[in-house]
Amino acid sequence: MKKVELLAPAGSLEKLKMAIIYGADAVYLACKEFGLRAFADNFTDEDLKEGIKFSHDRGKKVYLTMNIFPHNEDIEGMPRFIEKVNSLGVDAIILSDPGVFSLVKEIAPEMKIHLSTQANNTNWVSAKFWHQNGVKRIVLARELSLKEIKQIREKLPEDLELEMFIHGAMCISYSGRCLLSNYMADRDSNRGLCAHPCRWKYYLMEEKRPGEYLPVMEDERGTFIFNSKDLCMIEYLPDIIDSGVTSLKIEGRMKSSFYVATVVKAYRQAIDSYYKGDYVFNNKWLEELSKASHREYTTGFYKNKTTSKDQIYHTSSYIREYEFVGVVKHYDENTKIATIEQRNRMYTGDEIEIVNPEGDFFVQTIESMKDIDNQEITVAPHPQMTVYMPLRKKALQHAMLRKKAE
Repeated sequence: MKKVELLAPAGSLEKLKMAIIYGADAVYLACKEFGLRAFADNFTDEDLKEGIKFSHDRGKKVYLTMNIFPHNEDIEGMPRFIEKVNSLGVDAIILSDPGVFSLVKEIAPEMKIHLSTQANNTNWVSAKFWHQNGVKRIVLARELSLKEIKQIREKLPEDLELEMFIHGAMCISYSGRCLLSNYMADRDSNRGLCAHPCRWKYYLMEEKRPGEYLPVMEDERGTFIFNSKDLCMIEYLPDIIDSGVTSLKIEGRMKSSFYVATVVKAYRQAIDSYYKGDYVFNNKWLEELSKASHREYTTGFYKNKTTSKDQIYHTSSYIREYEFVGVVKHYDENTKIATIEQRNRMYTGDEIEIVNPEGDFFVQTIESMKDIDNQEITVAPHPQMTVYMPLRKKALQHAMLRKKAE
């Protein structure tokens, strides 16, 4: 049986590598132009070339986003850009605009095209139209139920792939078609510059009482009336896979390497478990997802229409119960000494969890640390400093060190 694809976000070259190492089958990313995450690190030409080679060497795929809604000035330079990324070997281009679609078809006719969720595909007739015009995959709108997705799958040719979101931030607007950022911050969300005003706190002010701010709900702290919970579908993987989708997508090109690796690994283990047969949900997968930065979780539209329970009214803050404190660069099996690149402050005496790309994590206390000059230290305070420490079990290259947040 062909497995569903696990598709991960890659906001930078490091995130791409971590996604692949921790189990993603494919990644999606953007260059500096034409994507919808202008504030992600995104990829230079050299980064893209290296990222494609890294992925292809491991049998994985790279999809490039060009899903902005372009204005006239955005079209300038687009043909040359399409030629360039085609020559570098991306596996598909994700787009939403018919004009961009026509340019890709003209300039790179063999390029596979994925229709972005920005195109709001919510029915099989629309999907069939795009397929007849050359689209290889439809990224379904997040406003669909699993029942609707299954119905869409049944109406379509087998060679048209379907992709759906399974994890990450939700949008208050219809699959990203939002003008709130334009109005509030003069930043166009449909051209990659969203200021996320849906996460801001709002009050009500009566016309004849200027300066007197009233909470929208009876709560003295105000309310975050547009603030959605995060999507999490790991408990429903059998239903999702049985719906017939091709690819399961994780949101988060703006998220950290720690987030990407943690989420990818949890879903990788769950998907692999499903295909082994006798599937039983393991709560450790959900526990792992809770160790990455997140908001409260929801199933979005997939199980039923959303209600007030799918919003968070009291805060826009993330839940951050764990900190990413280091990544293993090398482990000497003879001395049991690991070379660590520090990511957050850690101290001797801290209890840490060591997360390898495969298998379960193990726990230990930091007994001792040395710096690059072989001097004993009790704290590693400097970003990305090199630290040497003994680990009681083998740690693979790219293993992550985390500890409970203080």
